[in-house]
Amino acid sequence: MKYVFILTLLIVAAAGGLMGVALVVRWNDNMTQTPRIMPGERVFRMPAGVVPRGGELVIPKEQRDLAAKVPNPIRKTSESIAIGREHFTTFCMPCHGAEAKGGVTGPVATKFIPPPDLTNAELQKQRTDGYWHSYIVVGGAVMPSYGEALSSEEAWHIVNFLRSLARQ
Repeated sequence: MKYVFILTLLIVAAAGGLMGVALVVRWNDNMTQTPRIMPGERVFRMPAGVVPRGGELVIPKEQRDLAAKVPNPIRKTSESIAIGREHFTTFCMPCHGAEAKGGVTGPVATKFIPPPDLTNAELQKQRTDGYWHSYIVVGGAVMPSYGEALSSEEAWHIVNFLRSLARQ
């Protein structure tokens, strides 16, 4: 009887040990099998009509004429222009170039359709602040949307910076 008890105890211990080994292997191997998503690799769109807390309604690019009528709520100050320059350098410079001249001045622009010269006075007159804000937030024909990476306020600062670049 004593041997049956010892045999049963060994079988239960072996089963527990195998379950423990299986758990450890599965736990350690889980990170190598999980898909890795890098920042900026996938853009998850917000559901239609959703407004983030502390944010404002994002007008879709199909209604760009409505977005163009939205006035700039951020005053054009030297502080706003400096913030806009910083964000422009991060998000816009790769395509539009360091001086916003467009063409193939940006390192990424040589791979795509050359972007416009944002310092062009004629282009500056044609576009409202609301139009540029909309283009930054929801994107355009070739330009990606930065609404997930930038707040609406940061996009307005970029607009103020772009206005400061206009050639006289």
